Amino acid sequence: MINNSVFKDEEKDRMNHKIKRLIPTPESYFMQVKCPQCENITLVFSHSQSSMTCKSCSKILCYPTGGKVKLTCGVFFSKQIKN
Repeated sequence: MINNSVFKDEEKDRMNHKIKRLIPTPESYFMQVKCPQCENITLVFSHSQSSMTCKSCSKILCYPTGGKVKLTCGVFFSKQIKN
């Protein structure tokens, strides 16, 4: 059996601040945003600094707030899974 003393508790490590983790991981992610009018899916960065619009109907999907983006009313999202 391998004694893994460096990575004692991964769940506890995730609860730490991103700078104090043993292996630094970002808090940001990409998300798939679904337009409520045309149901077109657009890929959006979670900390985007510009507002994103739907390519087909030009509806505003999200707008920046200085940190994470704020989704407009009726817009659904899901986190993109790493491949």
